Amino acid sequence: MSDQPILAAIRSFHCEHTPSKSRILALVHRREGPASLQAVLTCRRPELAQQAAALLQQAIRSSTDAWKSEPLEELCAQLPDAPASSLRSAARHALAGVWPMPTGSFLKWEQIADDVDDDSDTDAVARAVRTPNDARLADLAGPVIRVEILREFHVHDQQAVLKAAGSAGWEPLPNEDPEGDDPQDVVGAVMWLGESDREIEGADTVTDVAQGLRLHTGRGHEVADWSDEAVVADFGVGWRYSAGGRRAVPAKPSTEGKSPDFAALFPLEAQHCDDPECEDEQCQWQLTPRTADVLHTELCVLADQAYDDSAELGDRPLVPDEHDGHWGVFACLPKLTYAADLQWRRQFARAADDLAGDLERGQWPEPTCTAEELALHLAIRDAGDRGDEGDAAGERGSLPTHRYDYDFDMCSEMFFQDTDVLMLYSARFDGIEDPDGEHDQHMGIGDLRAAAWFEPFLNVQMRDPHRGFRR
Repeated sequence: MSDQPILAAIRSFHCEHTPSKSRILALVHRREGPASLQAVLTCRRPELAQQAAALLQQAIRSSTDAWKSEPLEELCAQLPDAPASSLRSAARHALAGVWPMPTGSFLKWEQIADDVDDDSDTDAVARAVRTPNDARLADLAGPVIRVEILREFHVHDQQAVLKAAGSAGWEPLPNEDPEGDDPQDVVGAVMWLGESDREIEGADTVTDVAQGLRLHTGRGHEVADWSDEAVVADFGVGWRYSAGGRRAVPAKPSTEGKSPDFAALFPLEAQHCDDPECEDEQCQWQLTPRTADVLHTELCVLADQAYDDSAELGDRPLVPDEHDGHWGVFACLPKLTYAADLQWRRQFARAADDLAGDLERGQWPEPTCTAEELALHLAIRDAGDRGDEGDAAGERGSLPTHRYDYDFDMCSEMFFQDTDVLMLYSARFDGIEDPDGEHDQHMGIGDLRAAAWFEPFLNVQMRDPHRGFRR
């Protein structure tokens, strides 16, 4: 699970031009710190960059209903795939008015303040008047929001972590139990360093998620210090676990005919240099032939298995305790789909086929409905688990290699408009699928009920409704 980005308000978009390239930058702001410039995309033609910045500026001032996507798509058609995808993503953020910032990419005011303001005592008094330390929920006039944060770190270098924490002012707790499992207080060191959003030297972030809840006295809520019950956070089970039924099927698809020539369908552009941090257009991320081959295989396997399981399961509902793990594809889907009928399941199988067809035409797989989004998430997950197994077996020996081979994290970044469908795996978001529900309307998610999974998205070209089924 990747780091959870921090949301900042978008103020404007700007261009930076050099003789070799043009960059678009977003000016974003967080109340906790100074404004920051965030990279949006890089392209070689300055006039296209200027047009893109102007469109993004319009998106900040537009509502989703009033926004016209045609000018954006016309401009995207003149850009390579990677910057075009970045431009579409930036437009969505501009319409929402928020920009996702990677953790550690902004400063807080306390990190740069050298002196305490003269009126700081006055501010402290004002805060105490507004929010007394001993106030109960009913005593507070404004809304009270509880934010629950779950962070997990893999400590791959304990001594580096201990040294970094010590340099930051941490002192270990006395070692009163020398036979315990943490005599050096590594837990305390990680907790100390984890209070900031900066990367921890000697540790990698495994999980970084947060959820918010508005407290209501009418629902029995209370601020933690006055609560008569322990505050318990439920982040649900991991989506990889929920979708973790492993398949016992061959790696290669069972579709008939010659395998697509992915080297010709996804020709590699010559790289500008060997620097993985280079922002030149030629060094930007590409969907490589080997990545496309693995992803195509997983989509075909997913479709074949869904066709097989739907034929055997028919219209019967999938019973969790009875069928978990026995229906490879459908046990991997959110539980709200367990009561689906045969026709629904066959449509899901076709959704995987449709995405595989995109790759066979030399196009990035573009989900056109909720079912295709979930099918692509599952295929990327399985492709990531399989990784370069085919290389060792010689299955892709004729395909050219590239430094972006098997970069499935970037596939997840590039191929989706959002990841709302994954909320269906979390108990925290029960009911989020209902478009009339409070949470759904507040977050602007739309209809995620199973019956709506095949309704085409309005901002993409829909599939041919008369295309039929492969089997």
